[in-house]
Amino acid sequence: MSDVYKKQIGGSHYQSMVIQPSEFINKNNLPFAEGNAIKYLCRHKQKGQKKDLEKAIHYCQMAIDRDYSEKKDFLEEAEKEKKELEESYQESKRQTEERRSKEWLKGYNKWKKNK
Repeated sequence: MSDVYKKQIGGSHYQSMVIQPSEFINKNNLPFAEGNAIKYLCRHKQKGQKKDLEKAIHYCQMAIDRDYSEKKDFLEEAEKEKKELEESYQESKRQTEERRSKEWLKGYNKWKKNK
C-alpha cells in the first residue's frame, strides 16, 4: 500500500480496513457518485451510522438518475418513433409515385386509343 493511503486526516474510521475505500475507488477508477456510496457504506458502523447509509443510498440514486433516467428512455423512444415515421413517410412517397406512374400510363393509353 502506498504511503498516501496509510494517512488519514480527520479520524481513524478507515485505518482498520484491509483496503481503504479511497484506494479501492481510485484503483478501480470509479465515478464520483459510486465512490462516495462505497465510502459511506464502508464507514457507517464506525462513524455516521444510519445517516451514512442514507448518504450511500442518495449517491446510488444519483448514479441511477445519471445513467438510467426516464429522460434517457424518453429520448431513445422518441428516436425510435422518428425512425419509424421516416420509414412510413418513405413508403408512402414510394406508393404515391407508383400510383402516379400507373395513372399516367392509364391516361396515356386512353389518349392514344382515342386519337
